[in-house]
Amino acid sequence: MIAVTGANGKLGRLAIQELIKKGVSAKDIVAGVRSPEKAQEIAALGVQVRKLDYDMPETILSALQGVDRLLLISSSEIGKRESQHRSVISAAKSAGVKRVVYTSILKADSSRLALAAEHLATERFLRDSGLSFTILRNGWYLENHTENLGAALEHGVILGAAGEGRFSSASRADYAAAAAAVVATPLSSTTHDGKVYELAGENAFTLSELAAVVGRVAGKPVVYKNLSGEELEKTLVSFGLPGPFAHILADSDLYAAKGDLEIQSSDLARLSGRAGQSLESAVTAAVRR
Repeated sequence: MIAVTGANGKLGRLAIQELIKKGVSAKDIVAGVRSPEKAQEIAALGVQVRKLDYDMPETILSALQGVDRLLLISSSEIGKRESQHRSVISAAKSAGVKRVVYTSILKADSSRLALAAEHLATERFLRDSGLSFTILRNGWYLENHTENLGAALEHGVILGAAGEGRFSSASRADYAAAAAAVVATPLSSTTHDGKVYELAGENAFTLSELAAVVGRVAGKPVVYKNLSGEELEKTLVSFGLPGPFAHILADSDLYAAKGDLEIQSSDLARLSGRAGQSLESAVTAAVRR
């Protein structure tokens, strides 16, 4: 039996769909969600929906009963991730889970992004747990660049603080396909045991290049305006983003400028078994949605 945490999130839903595509029986998939009453879409796939709240350890242990392999999708609650992930890993060990696959962040052991610290702490805790594990270090999502293009299209400007830093971004669907392939590997195979994979798109781009693609697809001029980290943070707050989240985004751009979100790696394509979605395809889908 395979469990997926955060199954009501975008990556979790895609991972479950990919598992089913790979021939895993829906009845052998546990979808761990904080609010089962909000998981009707997942339940309709025929999977087992179980309450699994990162902040309620008793629900985690209960949800993982009978589970052999676990896809631990990292929590979205920045600042709480390390303790939440520790709770899941500890419960997995108590429940008799044999293998844990964890979604970390690109180059976690060298990244200077503020986001990386909790991921690296989780990796270390997982290594020390005694469980069989695989670490999937996911790069930036293409959707981080394309899901909120409304303002860019309206004003003809994409704002950032990444300078000429390059992003080796890939789509959530591609990351989900790789995760499903790894966690679906039979327990009899040790192919992925103890492995750390750096998952990223193979065609990195700058935010200036992103702006050019958006403009070409939309048929209107779009340019990239580079700001200081402080300017970007203040601007994002003025748009209504919470201060801590705006700080994280600005911090990520600043270190992207220094190369922390770029890598040359074929791990994603190899594990997913397919060519990843291109930037142009992602932008086209977003603009025409």
